[in-house]
Amino acid sequence: MENETLKPIEVPHTELSAELLQAVIESFVLREGTDYGEREFSLEDKVAKVIAQLKRGDAKIVFDPETDSVTIVAPHATPHR
Repeated sequence: MENETLKPIEVPHTELSAELLQAVIESFVLREGTDYGEREFSLEDKVAKVIAQLKRGDAKIVFDPETDSVTIVAPHATPHR
């Protein structure tokens, strides 16, 4: 069992409390480093955008048990290790 690779687990955003969901999304947008172009977006704007993506199914929350980390990815993407 030592060599067994643990696979990332999708965590439905609806299963998280509002406070935990907010914290996960804030952590993600603060570390993502995405360039938004000429217009600067506030943290609240970025969080609202991610929440909308989660609700539409354009993004999902993934927990990686090997790294004990959480990230948000596009449904067709796999988290980096």
